Amino acid sequence: MDAEGWYLDPYGVHETRWFSDGTPTSLVRDGSVESSDDPPATPYDGPLVRPVGTPAVDGGDLRRADDAELESFDPDAEVDAAWEAFGDSSTTD
Repeated sequence: MDAEGWYLDPYGVHETRWFSDGTPTSLVRDGSVESSDDPPATPYDGPLVRPVGTPAVDGGDLRRADDAELESFDPDAEVDAAWEAFGDSSTTD
């Protein structure tokens, strides 16, 4: 898999730049501030370097847009859980 995630900006314009499938994007970060700045038209030179303390991106922490549709929803169970949260064990049956 090509580079995916935050890397030190190889152009030296920002602290870090987001790479997607090995391609630099316009998403940049300086400190804790994220902004948008298109990468320069010139290709970057040298290897990409991850910032210290940034874990590799493997997609394991991502959710699909349709994940919520796959989860079952039981309105009676939700009502019971709400009552239990307030310390009442009565049900609505």
